[in-house]
Amino acid sequence: MQERNFEESNIIRTEYSELMQKSYIDYAMSVIISRALPDVRDGLKPVQRRTLYDMYELGVRYDKPHRKSARIVGDTMGKYHPHGDSSIYEALVVMAQDFKKSLPLIDGHGNFGSIEGDGAAAMRYTEARLQKVTQEAYLADLDKNVVDFGPNFDETEKEPLVLPVKVPNLLINGAEGIAVGMATSIPPHNFGEVIDGVIAYMKNPDITTEEMMEYIKGPDFPTGGIIANKDELLSIYETGMGKIKVRGKVEIEQLKEGKIQEAGDVIRQTSLLPSVCGRVCPQERQCEGKCVLGIKSEPIAIGALERFVGDNSVAKLEQEAPTGKKVAIIGSGCAGITAAADLAKAGHEVTLFEALHAFGGVLRYGIPPFRLPRTALDAELEGLKKL
Repeated sequence: MQERNFEESNIIRTEYSELMQKSYIDYAMSVIISRALPDVRDGLKPVQRRTLYDMYELGVRYDKPHRKSARIVGDTMGKYHPHGDSSIYEALVVMAQDFKKSLPLIDGHGNFGSIEGDGAAAMRYTEARLQKVTQEAYLADLDKNVVDFGPNFDETEKEPLVLPVKVPNLLINGAEGIAVGMATSIPPHNFGEVIDGVIAYMKNPDITTEEMMEYIKGPDFPTGGIIANKDELLSIYETGMGKIKVRGKVEIEQLKEGKIQEAGDVIRQTSLLPSVCGRVCPQERQCEGKCVLGIKSEPIAIGALERFVGDNSVAKLEQEAPTGKKVAIIGSGCAGITAAADLAKAGHEVTLFEALHAFGGVLRYGIPPFRLPRTALDAELEGLKKL
């Protein structure tokens, strides 16, 4: 009888909805603060901060030899971040990729992936060390008692709650994260422009957003690109909401395939090419093959893609793609020449190349190739440049 009364006295009676609300709020705050979103002071998520601090503690400096990534990941997980090795290694890889970060914080040695979407090699194969700027501008003042330290997960170590970063890393490298009930997507900016903006703010703390944009013109993506909606940037910066539309630069080269010299914000083969070709010819190989659509960029290694489209695709592309939003690259042949001229007049970036050049898929799919005489192609290209 006494045992039963003791059990009943330990039962907490509460409204189920209130308990769920409290538990979910606790979970949401944990995700927001300790996982998905960066701290505005150093622009880093906890896993990034812990990885950099652990490398600093291990002595993996910019002037020392690279250390195995597995060693760094294991030490970080054992001391500061007990949430699995994959999240730590992924964070380390991203901080080393110069096509994702305007200012890479880690110097990677080995296969750290590519803009085409290739993943990094396993951590047992790659090596890493701190970049010089990371050591001098992000970690140098840790011993000067300028930031607070707190216990790690098992209270056996101390870790900084924020790094003593000397530059606005959140603006320079940007950040992306999806938490519970909120998310962030901050584009990277030019390092020099951001420093100029900081100096201007120090001189005038009441500076307006419009005045600040005289120093920080807008986002500066590591893969380049042209911002198509510059007129909307002021509103985006003042409200913190909006979409930044980026398009690539196209260079016309005679008798060669068109090249996207700057592809915009981390656009790669697997996302850019299907999105362009999908609007033109949703049903692959279901057309007559009057033109060839393809894109290739050597500077940032975006691979080639073959897709064959019919005459009706030109009107469809003009109808569905607003001016300045899509890059159109049309293959040669009479239909291709006409389509290129029409699209150029409509404001699209257009390049023209021979259907047979560098596209084995023309023969592989059994579609008759088209070849235009060089003199005719040269004349048409010159005309397109003047449009």
